Amino acid sequence: MRIAGKVAVVTGAGSGFGEGIAETFAREGAKVVVADIDAVGGQRVAEAINARHDGAAVFVETDVGDGDSCKRMIAAASEAFGGLDILVNNAGVSHDNKPLLEIDEQDFDRVFRVNVKAIFHAVRHAVPLLEARGGGSIINIASTAALRPRPGLTWYNSSKGAVVVASKSMAGELAPQNIRVNALCPVLGDTPLAGTFMGGDTPEKRAQFVATIPLGRMSTPADVAGAALYLASDEAQFITGVALEIDGGRCA
Repeated sequence: MRIAGKVAVVTGAGSGFGEGIAETFAREGAKVVVADIDAVGGQRVAEAINARHDGAAVFVETDVGDGDSCKRMIAAASEAFGGLDILVNNAGVSHDNKPLLEIDEQDFDRVFRVNVKAIFHAVRHAVPLLEARGGGSIINIASTAALRPRPGLTWYNSSKGAVVVASKSMAGELAPQNIRVNALCPVLGDTPLAGTFMGGDTPEKRAQFVATIPLGRMSTPADVAGAALYLASDEAQFITGVALEIDGGRCA
C-alpha cells in the first residue's frame, strides 16, 4: 500500500502502459481517475479495478488535446475522491514509421497535440489541486525515442524530446510548491502502438527490434507501472527532474 490514500489521474489508461499504471496504483491503495478517449477500453479498466478494489476507480472519457475535456478530467478527481495527488500524462500516439518527408501536416499536428499539448492542458488544471494538497507528483511518459531516436519516427521522436525538456523545466519551476515532475522513457512495449513504431508487426520485425535491447525483450506495462509507482510514492520524495530509462539497456 505504497500510495494509500492518494488520488491519481492517469491518461490513456484504457490500454497498454496506462492500464498497467492505473491497476498498479489501485492495488497500492490509490483512488484512480481512468481517463481515455476510448470509452470501451476505459470503462473496461475502471470496472476491472472496481471488481478487485471496490470504489477505487472512475472512468472519464477524455480528449487530452482539448482544454475543456482536460478540465473536466481533473475536476473528476475532486468530485469523486476529494482532491488530487498524482498526475500521470501517459496518453500518446505516433505517426507511421516512414521517412520524415512523407509525414503530412495532419499527422504532425496530431502527434504534438496528444503527446505535448495534452500535458500543457492537464498541468494547468492539475497544479492548483496539487498545491491544495501540499504538493504532489507529475509523471510524464516520454520514450527512449527522446534519448536515442530511430530513423522513420522523426516527429514522434521530437514530441517525446519535448516531453523530457518540459518535465525538467516544470520540475525546477514547481519545486517550491513541493510538486515533483519526472519523465519515464520506456523502450518499445508490447502495446497497441507496437506495429506503428516498427512499421508493421511481424515476428521478423520484433526480432530485429529486440536484438537492439541488451536485456533481450520489449518493455511491459508492469515495467512502466513499477517505475511510475516508485516516482509517485514518498520513497521518491527527493527525486524530481529525472528522465528515467526503462529500456533493458537500449540507451546504455
